[in-house]
Amino acid sequence: MRHRVAHRKLGRTTSHRKALLKNLSISLIEHGKIETTVFKAKELRSYFEKLITKSRNADLNTHRAIFAVLQHKEATKKLINEIAPKYEGRNGGYTSVRRTRIRRGDATTMAVIALVDRSEERRVGKECRSRWSP
Repeated sequence: MRHRVAHRKLGRTTSHRKALLKNLSISLIEHGKIETTVFKAKELRSYFEKLITKSRNADLNTHRAIFAVLQHKEATKKLINEIAPKYEGRNGGYTSVRRTRIRRGDATTMAVIALVDRSEERRVGKECRSRWSP
């Protein structure tokens, strides 16, 4: 049983895992979406959403806190100035993880983790129509 287990170890030491999540976060900030394994994507989702939540308050202290985590100036600026304002009225759910394929070399399931864009979100309710209805 996995009671009270906070995160996945991903077969790495603590320092290696922190470096992995930091580098995946920087890539996600730069490109908007990345392809990785499902377990890395799920672990990155919780790590990255905490960064976005923290960066919504754009002051000097926030810049320093985010830079202390990412250690990348351009990624920090882009996260605070461009990405975080998009999610100002949103309480989480900034990323989506979608399974894509099975990797040929080791048959692991791959996934795309992408930032959710408010304009691309599908509306749910009466005004949402399926593609088969006229």
